[in-house]
Amino acid sequence: MQVYLPIAEISVNAILLLGLGGVVGFLSGLFGVGGGFLMTPLLIFIGVPPAVAVGTQANQLVGASVSGVLGHWRRRNVDVRLGTVMMIGGAFGTALGVWVFGVLQQVGQIDLAISIMYVLFLGVISSLMLWESVRALLRGRNPAAVRSKLHHHTWLHGLPFKMRFPRSRLYISALLPAGIGFVGGMLVAIMGIGGGFLLVPAMIYLLGMPTALVAGTSLFQIIFTTGIAAFMQATFNQTVDVMLALLLLVGGVVGAQFGSRAGTRLRGEQARALLALMVLAVAVKLLVDLVLRPEDLYSITLPPST
Repeated sequence: MQVYLPIAEISVNAILLLGLGGVVGFLSGLFGVGGGFLMTPLLIFIGVPPAVAVGTQANQLVGASVSGVLGHWRRRNVDVRLGTVMMIGGAFGTALGVWVFGVLQQVGQIDLAISIMYVLFLGVISSLMLWESVRALLRGRNPAAVRSKLHHHTWLHGLPFKMRFPRSRLYISALLPAGIGFVGGMLVAIMGIGGGFLLVPAMIYLLGMPTALVAGTSLFQIIFTTGIAAFMQATFNQTVDVMLALLLLVGGVVGAQFGSRAGTRLRGEQARALLALMVLAVAVKLLVDLVLRPEDLYSITLPPST
């Protein structure tokens, strides 16, 4: 069943969009990430303009994150206080990111910028995550191996504005989670991703959060940053396709429930290794599309109406 997407100005199979939303929602609940790192490239692969894919993806992330966090909330795996501090930083990062997005859109370089940033960010992060996960799995097979601490105290832990986060058993500077949230907010606005693939490792290794609380807390703050990004993208950049967002949202909400249940059956090292492999595959596909000669060398588009 074909549906017309008015902002993207293309016709797409509705069942395909529901399926994509379901798959990404499942990954959201499974790994505690927003799933945008996968959804935005997938939308680009099926012909949705990158700017529209980024702007619309934020709407889908809101629904998938809400659905995913409900499962973690029932199991008391959400640190609301720490997530709120991250959300405050994320709000500022989102506002700055939407402004940068608008500037790139005005100069006509937004599509190229999105693709290049995806290749760089996803390639580097996935490689580091995969390396760490493989080392952790190998250490797990060797009982005699010396296990290192989850995190080491550095100058970052000496920053001012210390706060206690009883749920995570942490006493750290509020600037740390706020800074992590700020970066995540910029990623939401510019790349259409919840930033979970970056936030989750940062919460584990920089903040030292218990692994059981990371996924739920990450999804909790993603709800608010993606909501702000969706509103600002629709208001200032007009890159939100409501029909596309609705179809992705329906599939994402259903998939996230199954993902949160499946996440309890995977060890932390296994989950991070699978996530790293998927992120790396997406980065490779984007890189190939950037360097290969396209079938249509030229295209004609009308300038946006003023």
